[in-house]
Amino acid sequence: MDNIFRTTLPNGLRIVGERMGNYRSVSIGCWVGAGSVYENVGAECEAGTESGVSHFIEHMLFKGTENRGADRIAEEIDSLGGNLNAFTSKECTCFYAKVISENLVDAADLIADLVCASKLDADDIEREKGVVSEEISMNEDSPEDVAHDTLCSLFYGTDALSNPILGTQQSVGAFGADMLRAYMARRYRPENIVLAAAGNFEPETLRAAAERAFDFERIISFADKAGSVESAPRKSAHTGRIALIDKDIEQAHIALAFPGFASESKEQYPLLMLNNIVGGCMSSRLFQSIREKQGLAYSVYSSPTFFSNGGYFTLYAGTGEKQTEKVLELMLEEYAKVLKHGVRAEELERSKRQIRTGFLLGRESTGAHASSLGRGELFGRRYASVDEILARIDGVSIESINEILPTVCDMSRIKAAVVGRIEKYSEKLANIIEGAANNN
Repeated sequence: MDNIFRTTLPNGLRIVGERMGNYRSVSIGCWVGAGSVYENVGAECEAGTESGVSHFIEHMLFKGTENRGADRIAEEIDSLGGNLNAFTSKECTCFYAKVISENLVDAADLIADLVCASKLDADDIEREKGVVSEEISMNEDSPEDVAHDTLCSLFYGTDALSNPILGTQQSVGAFGADMLRAYMARRYRPENIVLAAAGNFEPETLRAAAERAFDFERIISFADKAGSVESAPRKSAHTGRIALIDKDIEQAHIALAFPGFASESKEQYPLLMLNNIVGGCMSSRLFQSIREKQGLAYSVYSSPTFFSNGGYFTLYAGTGEKQTEKVLELMLEEYAKVLKHGVRAEELERSKRQIRTGFLLGRESTGAHASSLGRGELFGRRYASVDEILARIDGVSIESINEILPTVCDMSRIKAAVVGRIEKYSEKLANIIEGAANNN
């Protein structure tokens, strides 16, 4: 793949890029190995005190640097005619921009300034606590989000993957500048960061810009306090099976989790195909059975979640209070049929076409290419070309799906979260779920 290049700067920062000569734009992203799985790690961390710090730092880096105030950051990206944003996940944080090719150097300089020279001003920290507090409250006001977050906590128990990305009101309220800097010194090290770009640009231009702009001296000055980059702890996930949350809302939100697989495992593509058949599209079994044929729910779907070291598979439905038991039973019945009878050849072929088309359409963006490169490099995955991925999609067979069914349809390992006005019939819901688990 002659259009892909990789290099490492003397300070340890990895750079990866893909030249796409037919484009006029460039997408650039700075990928940091900082996410909720890395929080509360180390002897100096009290339990829960760092919860949400990765996400909070993402917010704070836009509040001003030693070279730019928050207003200038906004003005610069607007003057470039591009866009600048960021996100935090369980396993990483990413700061990214999309600009026309001639503005690549300016975009790289701006991102580097955010990452390496943030002021972390005490007054800004106090103001941003209010913003993040509102974000946490907004998430708590979304019963669908509550169901999914609770499900993740149930599934992973004491494992670091159960850590909430946003943190808690208590943890965020206690954040201070020294703690933020110490965490950055642990995680925002050049060897733990990847700069990825895709579009119309010259590799040497990107390397030279990164070498000038990415100066980690201020961050590394905290290294003696912070220690080295730690790996996320992995613990056994022994926890309860069911969480029934009574909430005064119009709908009941049902989320069920089953064992899944890690990203880039051989089971990933068979599970992607199974997801499409079970609940990933309008022709899927859950959608057709629960929404189209019986009209019991507006929103019903399935989704796989992949992490570096594991994953899980979710079934979800939002329905009226009186229909909750019926919908839960139908979800379990439809899923039990998958294990008993497998999938049909026509379902598999339809799913392949949908996933193939979705993948190809998604690749018509420099951002998608940069994201694939950056995420892959950060987690040490080999870059797969378009042809290789299409071959993986086409290579999924009924046999390869059958191989994963005993794991992903293991009712004895089901986890369930239900949110709604369910106090009156919570015992019935628990009995339905326990019955499915015991009759596996």
